Amino acid sequence: FLKLYRNKMNSFRVKKLSDKATIPQRGTKFAAGYDLSSAQDLVVPARGKALAMTDLQIAIPEGTYARIAPRSGLAWKNSIDTGAGVIDYDYRGNVGVILFNHSDNDFKVNVGDRIAQLILERIETPEVEEVDSLDVTERGAGGFGSTGVSVAVRNKQA
Repeated sequence: FLKLYRNKMNSFRVKKLSDKATIPQRGTKFAAGYDLSSAQDLVVPARGKALAMTDLQIAIPEGTYARIAPRSGLAWKNSIDTGAGVIDYDYRGNVGVILFNHSDNDFKVNVGDRIAQLILERIETPEVEEVDSLDVTERGAGGFGSTGVSVAVRNKQA
């Protein structure tokens, strides 16, 4: 029983929902992501978006979440990006991939095309603690590119 429990908790389990689904695979031994493939033909309109279903249900190891990330080749060659790609540990629905087309040309997706990659990442979920104050840091409230601004520009704004 313990061995079965351990395997279940540490494995990446996948169920195909149709014969058009493709089991995710890593392209190389050391690849971080598992390739996700479309289970449908569709067109991502120029400057538009589309939802590509994989026809896969997944169960990931406890203490992780799955992140859908773009494929570098599609991003570079075709301006295809992914969005809203967090899959929680307890999600058991059909995995969909939101595709954004940043080009001026429609992009055709065929059944079986690799459209994204799925990366398993460890996650911490500590209890939220409300406090009256937080410690002061050198960075403070600087954000939205504040660390990329040169000292001369920062001093001018002060």
